[in-house]
Amino acid sequence: MTAAPPPDPGLVASLRGLDRDGRLLFAMRTLRMFGYGFLAVVLVLYLAAAGLDPLAIGLVLTLTLIGDTIISLWLTTNADRLGRRRVLIAGAVLMVVAGVVFASTTWFLLLIVAGAIGVVSPTGNEVGPFLAVEQAALTQTVPDTRRTATFAWYNLVGYVATATGALGAGLLSQALLNGGTTPLDAYRAIVVGYAVIGIAMAVGFWRLDQAIEAPPATVSTDGIRRRFGLGRSKRVVLKLSVLFSIDAFGGGFIPQSLMAYWFHLQYGVEPAVLGGIFFFANLLAAVSSLSAARIAARFGLINTMVFTHIPSNVLLILVPLMPNLPLAIAVLLLRFSLSQMDVPTRQSYVMAVVDPDERSAAAGVTGIARTTGAAISPSFSSVLVASQGYAALPFYLAGGFKILYDLLMYREFRNVRPPEEQTRRSG
Repeated sequence: MTAAPPPDPGLVASLRGLDRDGRLLFAMRTLRMFGYGFLAVVLVLYLAAAGLDPLAIGLVLTLTLIGDTIISLWLTTNADRLGRRRVLIAGAVLMVVAGVVFASTTWFLLLIVAGAIGVVSPTGNEVGPFLAVEQAALTQTVPDTRRTATFAWYNLVGYVATATGALGAGLLSQALLNGGTTPLDAYRAIVVGYAVIGIAMAVGFWRLDQAIEAPPATVSTDGIRRRFGLGRSKRVVLKLSVLFSIDAFGGGFIPQSLMAYWFHLQYGVEPAVLGGIFFFANLLAAVSSLSAARIAARFGLINTMVFTHIPSNVLLILVPLMPNLPLAIAVLLLRFSLSQMDVPTRQSYVMAVVDPDERSAAAGVTGIARTTGAAISPSFSSVLVASQGYAALPFYLAGGFKILYDLLMYREFRNVRPPEEQTRRSG
């Protein structure tokens, strides 16, 4: 009897092939990233309108990120044991709690507690347990041959939703201000909207089926002591976490906010123009994440991660070396056209090389490693960018550390292949 052909790994087939749980997870990702972009635009403006001084605002944001990191680490490393659906619902409830408290009070201490315990994204990027658990759940619902393409779409909808949320918050708050609403109440409406999004997410996650849950551990008494929800996969996750933290540490030297600040200081670029530059840059990033799936299907996940990332980081180093603004923008946009190809491939690779019942924990631990690495370097680079003689140094440091990560990643994992590549190679 002839074996059935493997599922079509193409991008369109991967999107159409999502089952009910997969479509729900995509919808929740879209809703959440819209909410993060929606809140991030006005969060600092809201806290300032509430009467907090810059030092207090900085403290709220810092403790919010620290609290999110700690709670997310616990939730994601226990998600496969407690139940992925339960953890996703808990994360949505924490979004509601944070939104309600932030909208209800301007008491500094209560804002700190709500920010630390709840789920709030000051940057518009992923926070909370969602990303790690959703990656594990999606992997559970799609064939190996479609995993990378599915993650490419998953990242694409996130980029678009974040940008749309930011635009929506700006338009809504401006309309309210133009209508005579006070700044505090105008921005509070956005915060209330964030809480409503959390409620909608909790309802959506409630509708997920048992199919997204981790399978029973194949070996329950293997003598391996579990730490952070990891057993057999502990060694590979530790290696990946160290490497990912190097990559994130490098990227933290010149995040988009500091990059925009550099363009403003070096060339006097106005905020409206900066917005246009990074709008198109993020569109290119979205396209690059989608195209990664086709490249990975031909050349493999590790090769795609490394050999698209290296030229991207060479271009990053070249940005401050350009003699004028148009060339600097052109190099930056070219860099963004390659920069996100490693994201869906990296996510797919982590899910492929760990045990199925440890996927949430693996995604959580590697994600926290990236968050921690990225949190350290901006404190150094913010001073360098504003200095006269060292403004370009963060670009060089970022590109250098990220290229180091690429080389180490290739050395350590070039022979560790995901299941679909092993099948293709043996076939």
